Amino acid sequence: MKNAGERHGGPRGLLADRNYLRLWLVGGFVNAVRWLELLAAGVFTYDLTRSGFMVAGVTVARMLPMLLVGALAGAIAESVDRKTLMTAGLAAVGTSAAVLCLLAFAGLLELWHIAAGGVVSGTVWASEMAVRRRMVSEVAGPARVGQAVALDTVTSSLTRMAGPVVGGFVLEAVGIGGVYLLSAVLFLAGVVLVAGLDYRQERRPLAIARIPADIAEGFAAARQRPVVMAVLATTVVMNAFGFSYTAMIPPIGRHEFGVSATLVGLLASAEAGGGLIGGLVLASGRIRQERAAVFLGGTLALMVAVALAAVAPWYWLMLLLLFLGGLGSAAFASMQSTLILTEAPAELRSRLMGIVTVCIGTAPLGILAVGALSDRIGASNAMLVMALAGLLGLVLVRLRWPIPGG
Repeated sequence: MKNAGERHGGPRGLLADRNYLRLWLVGGFVNAVRWLELLAAGVFTYDLTRSGFMVAGVTVARMLPMLLVGALAGAIAESVDRKTLMTAGLAAVGTSAAVLCLLAFAGLLELWHIAAGGVVSGTVWASEMAVRRRMVSEVAGPARVGQAVALDTVTSSLTRMAGPVVGGFVLEAVGIGGVYLLSAVLFLAGVVLVAGLDYRQERRPLAIARIPADIAEGFAAARQRPVVMAVLATTVVMNAFGFSYTAMIPPIGRHEFGVSATLVGLLASAEAGGGLIGGLVLASGRIRQERAAVFLGGTLALMVAVALAAVAPWYWLMLLLLFLGGLGSAAFASMQSTLILTEAPAELRSRLMGIVTVCIGTAPLGILAVGALSDRIGASNAMLVMALAGLLGLVLVRLRWPIPGG
C-alpha cells in the first residue's frame, strides 16, 4: 500500500504522512540541539581558554565517534529495530544533557565534562544516517526518495541556522546551563515523537561474529560502484577541509571582528540559511538537472564560498558569502544521501550509509588541523588554507571517479 508521501506530490504530501512527519520533526529537534550546543560549547571554551585549538578539541570530541563507530552502526541497523535504536539514542543524549545542565547550574561544569557530553552525543550522531535517514527514505517510498531527503535537508539547514543563533542568545542570557536544559527538553520531545511512530522493518538475524564481515561487504560493494565511491571520497574532502571552517567561527567572530556571542551565532548560521533556501528549491522538484551534476556543482560552490569568506575584511561580507555557500551545501547534503540510497541495493543501504557516516567522521581530522594552524597563522588564514586544499581535493576526486551526468 502506498503511503501519503507517494499518493500526493511535493513537501505537503510528504508532511501529510504522519510517520514521515514524526521522523522529520525528530530530525529537526536533534539537529537544533547539535548546532546550538556546538556553538555554545565553542564560545564557552574560547572565552575560557582563548585558544582556537581548544575550541577545535571540544568539537572533535563530538565528531570523532562518527569515524570510529559509523560503519558499526550501519551494520547493526540492518539487524536491530531502527525505531528502538533511535529511542535509545535520544534517551542517552537527553540524560547526558540533563547531567551537564545540573553541573553548570551548580557551578561545577568543566571542559572535560563538555567533551565527555560531546562524545555521548557524537556516538548517537554516528547512527543518524544508517537509522533515521534510512527510515526517512523507507516511509517516503521509492518514488519520493529524492524529495524526502531534500525536505529533510531543509530541516537540517533550518536548525543549523536557528541553532547557533539560539545557542548564542541563551548562552548570553542564561549561561551554558540554559543551553543544556533546552537540549534535554528537546530530546525528551523526540522520544515522545518516536514512541508514536508506526514503523516496521525487515531484519536479518544479528550475528555479532559476522559484523566485521558485514562491514567489509559494505566496503566491497562501494568499491564496485564508481558513483558511490565518488560520493564517499567527496564526503571526506568536504568534511575534512570544507566544513572545518565551523571551528573557526568563534575565534574569528570574537577576536577578529570583536562581536557578541549572539552575532557569532548568526555568523555560524549563515551557511545554513543558504542551505535552507537551496533545500526548499530541491524539495520542490523544480531542479531538473542530473543528480550528479547538482551534487558536484554544490560541492564546488560551497568550497569557493568558504575560501572567499576567509579573506572577507568585514563581518557582514563574510556572513553573505557563507550564506551563498549554503546554496551549495544544500545540493551536496541532499544528493549525498539520495545518490547512495538510489545506487545501492536495499540490503546494503544501511551499511553504505554507515560508511558515509565514517567519511563524515573524518571532519575531526580537519578540525584539529585548522585548530593547530589557527594558533600559528591566525583563524582566517587557517580557514583559507583548508579551503584551498579542499578545492584541490575535489579536482582529484573528479579525475579519479568521474560520475556520469556530472
